[in-house]
Amino acid sequence: MSTTTPPPQGQPRAHLRRPRFQFVWLIPVVAAMIAGYLGYRTLLEQGPLLTLSFTTAQGLEAGQTQLKYKDVALGTVESIDLARDNSHVIVKVRMNNVGARFLNSHARYWVERPRLNFTDISGFETLVSGAYISVDPGTPGGDYEDSFTGLEQPPGVRSDEPGSTYTLTANSVGSLQSGSPVFYRDVVVGEVLGYDLGDGLGPVKVSVFIRAPYNNLVRPDSQFWNSSGVALGVQGGVLQLQLQSAQALLAGGVTFNVPPAAMTEAPSPSGASFRLYASHQEADSASYHTQIPLVAYMASDVNGLTPGAPVNMLGIQVGNVTNVKLEIDQATGNARVRVAMQVQPERVLTSSQLQASYDPLSDFQRLVAKGMRVEMGTASYVTGQKMISLDYVPNAAPAKVTQEGGALVLPVQPGGLDEMLTNLADLSAKMDKMPFDQIGDNLNKLLVTTNNTLGGKAMQESLAQLAATLKSANATLQALDQGYGTDSNFQRNTQQVLQETNAAMQSLKALSDYLSRNPQALLLGRKGP
Repeated sequence: MSTTTPPPQGQPRAHLRRPRFQFVWLIPVVAAMIAGYLGYRTLLEQGPLLTLSFTTAQGLEAGQTQLKYKDVALGTVESIDLARDNSHVIVKVRMNNVGARFLNSHARYWVERPRLNFTDISGFETLVSGAYISVDPGTPGGDYEDSFTGLEQPPGVRSDEPGSTYTLTANSVGSLQSGSPVFYRDVVVGEVLGYDLGDGLGPVKVSVFIRAPYNNLVRPDSQFWNSSGVALGVQGGVLQLQLQSAQALLAGGVTFNVPPAAMTEAPSPSGASFRLYASHQEADSASYHTQIPLVAYMASDVNGLTPGAPVNMLGIQVGNVTNVKLEIDQATGNARVRVAMQVQPERVLTSSQLQASYDPLSDFQRLVAKGMRVEMGTASYVTGQKMISLDYVPNAAPAKVTQEGGALVLPVQPGGLDEMLTNLADLSAKMDKMPFDQIGDNLNKLLVTTNNTLGGKAMQESLAQLAATLKSANATLQALDQGYGTDSNFQRNTQQVLQETNAAMQSLKALSDYLSRNPQALLLGRKGP
């Protein structure tokens, strides 16, 4: 037990003071509490960390670049680093509470920058505000994900844009690319999303998006064709230039239509597949349900005749060439060209006529009996494209239509420019056989003989005798002119006799007139005046 020693005697007792509480000490405490609260609040509001990878960080700045959706800020770029292999950049974005809902496996991210090319003109607002990261949330139902590979180009179709996606198959895509327009009646109704070569051995699959409500125009019998570039040709003797649009010329384009028979069909669902034809003519030919295969064998030059060339009958297109193939008979060494065609009778016959007893073999046999033959002509002298014509040849030799593997084989008649060239070749061959050298030698000999004959002594004497005879005849004519000419005495005397005879006749006429009026004068004589 401790005791307190009292102070010594005579000294005053000291008063013990307790330490006083200072309110100023509350300031750091309160500041620390506020900082802790704000830090806790910031941790709650800053949201998760999003990791994006891009090929380049052009236009991105840490602490400034924002991630936006419909111009609403969802987060801010926190850091930008280079990947370990230096192949890309890693961008970390601190999302806010609203942005956390975009961490979905269906979301797509890209950087909005100024873009100016044939298929995309956008992002000019970033010239003032700077680049920013944009997001498309995608369709609902995805899983949570916070790491993405960013797109290098904005997606052609956003998840909030209504429409349908279709697949087109083609042998080649030409100038088509992502963003190429899709036309319907010259109006842009969609765009090309991209294409897939697959293993490179099969057809190319082109994905297109058509916006609503135009996607309701896509029917099962709709035709799609590549409308890129310029088509130059001659139809009806007129040079025609076909161009879908300047945009399609630069970036390519796809056009589709709805045949009248397909108007009653239900719209095709999203994901349906269609064939992409190389041209409008090819798509138009494919729209006919009845196709009759024909074959013709050509023995002349077919340069310029390619698949897709028109088959005309009396100037009207009735089909197309499908294949051109050279065949050589190894036994005889003869060569010929097999031209395969398809004609569409629906171009000239009605549905009721086709549904009747229509027999292609007998019908074409009747046409051939009337003189119809297959001829090759020129469709365009500008491009050199050839065509097939089914024309009637007067006084054509009898021929029969045969069958070959389901196709009808028609007889061929050289015609048009080819026939003219063949005739010129025959004429040239005949002229080559003519002995022009021998003919020239004979003409030279004839000229020499003629020159010797005309310049000989006998000819000169004959000419001198002829000159003397003509001189004598001229003198005789002058003598006759002096004796009986217009200035001779004979002419003057004859003229005087004629004048006197004329006066006598006039007197007799006057006497006859007087006696007719006065017949008594013959007995009584003339009386009175």
